[in-house]
Amino acid sequence: MKDWRSQSHVKWDCKYHVVIVPKYRRRKFYGSLRSEIGKILRQLCRQKEIELVEGHAMPDHVHLLLSVPPKFSIANTVGFLKGKSAIRISRDLGKTKGTLYGRAFWSRGYCVSTVGLDEAMIREYIQTQDKHERDQERGLFDLD
Repeated sequence: MKDWRSQSHVKWDCKYHVVIVPKYRRRKFYGSLRSEIGKILRQLCRQKEIELVEGHAMPDHVHLLLSVPPKFSIANTVGFLKGKSAIRISRDLGKTKGTLYGRAFWSRGYCVSTVGLDEAMIREYIQTQDKHERDQERGLFDLD
């Protein structure tokens, strides 16, 4: 049986696989701040009572598996996470010279899919994302 959550008038299990990308997909800048950005995202999720089930930061994007209460839309949730984290990144980690890419850290869009009953498969995909990317890069550069 699934582990359903409940609020006053609803039983729910709403999970989303979300991918967000930093502006211009800046690998070098983002790679050095991966752990700090993860801490900021976890704090923001706790603040809104959103469960961050799984997360993994790649050099140029972030995979998140979020359990979002039905009182929040996924668009508002992602907007909150991207907006507030950009402010904190700029304020706390912005030790760079000048502005942080025009005061925006994340690109405008995001990718989201509902998880449904295949949560284990999505968790495994997020955990092994580094391996998938390395395999794809090797395939591109093999000239046999």
